[in-house]
Amino acid sequence: MERMIDSGTRGDPESPLKWVTKSTRTIAAELTKKKHPISHTKIAQFLHKQNYSLQGNRKTEEGADHEDRDAQFRHINTSVKKFLDSDLPVISVDTKKKEILGNYKNSGQEWRPVKQPRPVQGHDFPGPDVPRAYPYGIYDIGKNTGFVNVGTDHDTSAFAVASIRGWWKHEGRKLYPKSNALLITADSGGSNGARLWMWKLELQKLADETGITISVCHFPPGTSKWNKIEHRLFSFISSNWKGQPLQDHETVVQLIAHTTTAKGLKVVCRLDRRKYPIGRKASKEEMKSIHLELNKFHGEWNYKIIPR
Repeated sequence: MERMIDSGTRGDPESPLKWVTKSTRTIAAELTKKKHPISHTKIAQFLHKQNYSLQGNRKTEEGADHEDRDAQFRHINTSVKKFLDSDLPVISVDTKKKEILGNYKNSGQEWRPVKQPRPVQGHDFPGPDVPRAYPYGIYDIGKNTGFVNVGTDHDTSAFAVASIRGWWKHEGRKLYPKSNALLITADSGGSNGARLWMWKLELQKLADETGITISVCHFPPGTSKWNKIEHRLFSFISSNWKGQPLQDHETVVQLIAHTTTAKGLKVVCRLDRRKYPIGRKASKEEMKSIHLELNKFHGEWNYKIIPR
């Protein structure tokens, strides 16, 4: 058996833990052809005894790490701690993946009467006319609360900042009435990307409206999984609506709003039907008008937007 599966073995040859790409039924069938009749169950038992295991893929490869990746994490940690110690708001932001609306399959399972699964469409490749939902989340790290703005148009920088503006208007200013500063932690890409001037321009408008200095710290490229909103908010939303087709925008809003955790997470969700045209670019005059203060350490990742 070992000689036969050797060509299909993967992994470090020095490691005691290996796995094979052939199924136990395939191995049993090949051995039987070679006049060694055996069941696939017995093959599985032999494989376990020889320190083989059944495993799937694991996402670990992120590409080349930036040389200052860890230093940026320390910078973010120091900045967040400083704000929290001063009772100033710190929010983690991001857009959850785009959701297709309609009677389509949603990953996961739900409790239903025996042999009565929920019927859904047989395919999930809808055309461009099928509506989508764009949930933009704001997670308040200090208060352990979430705010999600569900867009119906496009995920743009204007939409991202409009979502933050909605959080501040409906939640933030009540929780932090004396605050004169806000810290945002965000990914380096997407609608809140570090290189997007429209993101900075929209933040300038927000800073002017509120009179608050907005500090931003971006996670290094390829490290979005460390953004707290992913495992403090989005993971629980996905768990809450698993197995339920997202029929329409109202369904999405209700499912998100009912997301809670044992540690007291509460989520406010609103539906945003405004239009956010794509393709808008900041002019040179608009770029110059931004009151931008770059940090000495990687100013492309760490900066302040100061009210004009």
